[in-house]
Amino acid sequence: MTTADDTVKDEAAIRALVDAFVKAIRAKDVEGVMFAFAPDVVSFDLGPPLRHGREDFRGRWQALFEGHGPPLDYDVSDLNIAVGGDVAFSHSLNRTSATPERWVRWTACYRRIDGWWRIVHEHVSAPVDVRAGTAVLDLVP
Repeated sequence: MTTADDTVKDEAAIRALVDAFVKAIRAKDVEGVMFAFAPDVVSFDLGPPLRHGREDFRGRWQALFEGHGPPLDYDVSDLNIAVGGDVAFSHSLNRTSATPERWVRWTACYRRIDGWWRIVHEHVSAPVDVRAGTAVLDLVP
């Protein structure tokens, strides 16, 4: 049975994971970024294809880091976490200074694996102007 204390500890552990993830992005540390993700992660990222697995996902992070000069800033705002046993999810608005600066919506799903929380699925999105068929990337909260 999950207690209120367990939930508080789990939320704190997930926040610590997200904080480490953000620090790794800022440091352009691919291994640190990948530490946050489960081996079988599936990502629905902004760019094609429709779905990314772990290895192509690693390559996308590496290309981002290599193609962006310092500084690379990244912030997670309004992080909301819900925990239920060995699964959890979060949503937030994230800001990146990758050219150009933009805000995106981020949803992450977590699973406790061998005692550690890891992201098993993430979805990054931007609002779309349906009539124009283009992403709206200049919105700020």
